[in-house]
Amino acid sequence: MTHNSILEINDLSVHFGGLKAIANVSISINKGELIGLIGPNGAGKTTLFNAITGLCRPTGGHIFFNDKDIVNKPAHYISRQGLARTFQNIRLFKTLTALENLRIAYHQNLHYSILAGILKTKSFNRGEKAAVEQATEILSIVGLDSYANEVADNLSYGNQRKLEIARALVTNPKMLLLDEPAAGMNPIETKELINLIRKLRTEFNITIFLIEHDMNVVMSLCEKIFVLDYGVLIAQGSVDEIKSNEQVIKAYLGEDL
Repeated sequence: MTHNSILEINDLSVHFGGLKAIANVSISINKGELIGLIGPNGAGKTTLFNAITGLCRPTGGHIFFNDKDIVNKPAHYISRQGLARTFQNIRLFKTLTALENLRIAYHQNLHYSILAGILKTKSFNRGEKAAVEQATEILSIVGLDSYANEVADNLSYGNQRKLEIARALVTNPKMLLLDEPAAGMNPIETKELINLIRKLRTEFNITIFLIEHDMNVVMSLCEKIFVLDYGVLIAQGSVDEIKSNEQVIKAYLGEDL
């Protein structure tokens, strides 16, 4: 890894039987960057995120996060290294409140024993207080403080998306992976999301890697874009370079971009 690199993917492959979902992909992302990953449906984008976060086992290659090889490490280990994500399909605890969703996520930062929890020791009470304080602060940052005690399933679709991002943030990540954060949003919600992502990158000083089909989101936010097609990395570069890349236009963007 280079000195400023936070994520280094070298010759990564993921095969499901005879299907090559990811084929020898290499990607390097520096600390603090805001990077996009695009490509047609079935290109392997979510599979790549799953491999990075320990939700599927690579067939070959290496993934280095902060100089540690995280290939074949369990998802909870990877999360504790500072790599958090959201999902294409919202995965909230829908019968719990917004605050409770964040408190559960925060618990990976706590280290008291089961006995301490049963006996409600001072360390337990300190940890629970810290969880509420951190969760409340992050709900405020994403604009959901007034919904703290609202059941997640009662929130609007856009606010559920924000809550999932907030839940990832409460784990204190160094890098945040967002899988189609604007999916299903109306234009007003999408504009709010763009502003929120910019704000989070600045306030939390984190690296952001996002999958997105909404090209307005990608082109507005990203400094660099990687393009997958049938599991193969066909291009990488700045917004302008990607917009003018003939192979990308043919595979994905269309002639009218």
